[in-house]
Amino acid sequence: MLGRRVLFFALVGAVGAGLTLLLIRVLPPGGWTVAEALILAAFIGTAPWTGLCAANALVGFAILMGSRNPPRAVFPAWRDDGPITLRTAIAVTVRDEDMATVLPPLRRLLAELDAAGQGARFAAFILSDTQDVAAAAAEEAAITAPIRYRRRAENTGFKAGNVMEFLDHHADGFDLMLMLDADSTMSAEAVLRMVRAMQADPRLGIVQQLIVGRPATSAFPRLFQFGMRAGMRSWATGQAWWQGDDGPYWGHNAMIRIAPFRAHCRLETLPDGSAILSHDQVEAVRMRAAGWKVRALPDESGSLEGNPPAMPEFLRRDLRWLMGNLQYRHLLVLPGIRPMGRWQLLQAILLFAGAPLYVAMLALAALNGATGGAEAFPRGAALALTLAWLAALYAPKLLGYAEVLLKPALAARYGGRGAFLKGAAAEFAFTLLLDPVSSFNKTLFMAGLPFGARMGWAPQNRADRGVGWREAARMLWPHTLFGLAVFTGFAMTSWLAVAWALPFAGGLLVAIPFCAITADPIFSAWLRNARIAATPEELEP
Repeated sequence: MLGRRVLFFALVGAVGAGLTLLLIRVLPPGGWTVAEALILAAFIGTAPWTGLCAANALVGFAILMGSRNPPRAVFPAWRDDGPITLRTAIAVTVRDEDMATVLPPLRRLLAELDAAGQGARFAAFILSDTQDVAAAAAEEAAITAPIRYRRRAENTGFKAGNVMEFLDHHADGFDLMLMLDADSTMSAEAVLRMVRAMQADPRLGIVQQLIVGRPATSAFPRLFQFGMRAGMRSWATGQAWWQGDDGPYWGHNAMIRIAPFRAHCRLETLPDGSAILSHDQVEAVRMRAAGWKVRALPDESGSLEGNPPAMPEFLRRDLRWLMGNLQYRHLLVLPGIRPMGRWQLLQAILLFAGAPLYVAMLALAALNGATGGAEAFPRGAALALTLAWLAALYAPKLLGYAEVLLKPALAARYGGRGAFLKGAAAEFAFTLLLDPVSSFNKTLFMAGLPFGARMGWAPQNRADRGVGWREAARMLWPHTLFGLAVFTGFAMTSWLAVAWALPFAGGLLVAIPFCAITADPIFSAWLRNARIAATPEELEP
């Protein structure tokens, strides 16, 4: 595994260095300015994440195309058959959720397990953190046998505290726990495969299944999850190749060995007294530090989740994850963590730390152009940098798309290559519009952290809804204003500079209509009827 990691990080470094050299060719043809030096510094700060995206995607794509069964190639404990001997508690965490959407997937899973003759080895629990008494009473009334209901009066420690309280007081007699979120859907085949892997390797502490989006009716989640699915397949396969037993845990659609998890994953509060929000990666790191394997199973079959129904919910979820991941800075120096564990925490920080650097690069580039620092703009080098940077950053989804197009049977599940290409084109345009808005939103929040800005673990809206233009404007006017300022600076340079900036910042100019239209029922219905960005589960229910 050491050799794989050396090769992998050499690839990360090569990508980052190559992009940096391209930028150096672009910036100083007329002599270095202060703004250009700062742009270079910010770019170097984003290079590790960009290199990670490209390296994971390249390794994953090579395995996806070169192996007859890619998941088996990186997951040695794969098992399709054999008797089930371990007992599993299926735990679904909820907080102010609609039981009419939570319970049907769980009941289908239990029915499938019964049909497979394995139902006796499983029991299902709803773990409620709902604080409203009337809502909790409605939850309990909706739940009938064989599903069991447990509710905490206080939601101390948020989801991690909810799970640990269940393990302490309600999980006796169970060996494993299948961790599900309120919007999780899993098949019996996928669940039994994870159980058999746990039986085959007694040192496996966590098996994290790959997760894809459930068929979505609203435009925003429909487009978002189409690209995420392609990207995660190549990313997770590549990551599993070099991380091995130091794999990730994403908090749900995962199988956990109860005894070591209960012994080693009890999370204390942070130095400021606050609870850890992004608990999952910390739990994975601690399991591995205690000698237990944490493995990703990069197979997407039978493992689904819901995604935020509109941009406001997506941005709020992003900020909660940002808040949680930035908390990891307090944990990087804790004793007893393996080097790979520290890297896992640092990687989680890098996922969000690049946002203010990206925004700074846009602002500095506009300022540099407006003040005459880009008079000798090198078109060829700038075009090469733009294409190389986009290819590296979006390599996971681009190579995920390439895999589908190169595998006729896989493309057929999406309705054929033509239909798939329509979805890929629509999704990539969607991503180019969304990412600058998301980066600026994260930057605004991070700027407010020293002044008390905080995100807690609030109940989530999962139902489709429209977003009015007034609501969109109230949330996104700062993003639009920043976009106008940036493009004013580019326009003072040249229209070529404006065209160059569109893929990187164009979404800021249209943030308000983009938010409203991607939640609009008419536009969403048009996408569905045209089968644009349709997934296999939608086409083959």
